[in-house]
Amino acid sequence: MARIAVAATAPFGADVLERLAERHDVAALVTRPDRPQGRGRRVAPPPAKQVAERLGIPVLQPERLDASFVPPAEAVVVVAYGVLIPEVALERALWLNVHPSLLPRWRGAAPVERAIMAGDEETGVTVHRTVKALDAGPVAATARFGIGPDDTAGDVYERAAAVTPDLVDVALAQGELVVQPETGATYAEKIAPADRELDWSRPAKELHDRIRALSPHIGARGELHGRRVTVWRSRVRGDELELLEVQPEGRRRMTYDEFLRGLR
Repeated sequence: MARIAVAATAPFGADVLERLAERHDVAALVTRPDRPQGRGRRVAPPPAKQVAERLGIPVLQPERLDASFVPPAEAVVVVAYGVLIPEVALERALWLNVHPSLLPRWRGAAPVERAIMAGDEETGVTVHRTVKALDAGPVAATARFGIGPDDTAGDVYERAAAVTPDLVDVALAQGELVVQPETGATYAEKIAPADRELDWSRPAKELHDRIRALSPHIGARGELHGRRVTVWRSRVRGDELELLEVQPEGRRRMTYDEFLRGLR
C-alpha cells in the first residue's frame, strides 16, 4: 500500500479515486472549487469531492495551482482534474497522469468522446509522467481494450476506470519509462456546442457514433418533428439509424416510441 494523493474532478476521476482508495492510503484529494451546476445553477461539489467526503479523505480545493503549492504526498495521481500544474509543483512530487486513450492518439480534453466519434474500434488507458506539454510525458503503463459498435462513452469510461488501479501500481513502482512518439499524435478537442448537433443528412453510422460518444453525460441534439430533442441512445439497422431514447426540451428521457405517441 502506497501513500498517494489524487488530483481529480470529473466523474471518471471520482470513479478512479474510489478504486485507488481500496488499495492505497490516499492522503488527500486535490480538486476544483464548488461551482454552480445544472439548470438551477445551484452551487455543488465536483463528483470527486463527493466521493472523497464519503470516504473520509481530506479535500483541497485551490482555485488554481501556483508556485506555492506543496503536493500532499510524494506521489500524485492526476485523473480528469482539469487544472494546469505548474512546473515547480511537478518538481516536488512524482506526478502520474491517467489518460483514457492509447497515447499519443487523442491527447487532450475529450479522448473517449473523440475516439468514438472517429469510429475507433480500440482504445485504452495510458499512465504517464506528467510534464509541461499536454499529455506528452513518458509512458509508465498502458492497457488496451476494444470499443464495441454500440458502446457509449459511459461504457468506455467505466472500462477505463476498472483497469486503472493496476496501471497505477506499475507506474508507482517506477520501472522503465517509454518516450511517446510524435508520430500518430492526435488531439481530442473539448466538446463544443457544434459537436452536439445532429445533421440528419449524414450517414447512419456517423450519427450513431456521435450519439453514443456523447452519452450518457453530454447529449447529442437535433430537431425531430419540429421539436428540439437530446438523443441519448440509438442503433444502426442496415443503413438506417434507429432512435431508441430521446429527451424533448424541458421533459424527461423517454423511449422514441413514447415520444412519437406524444405527438398524436
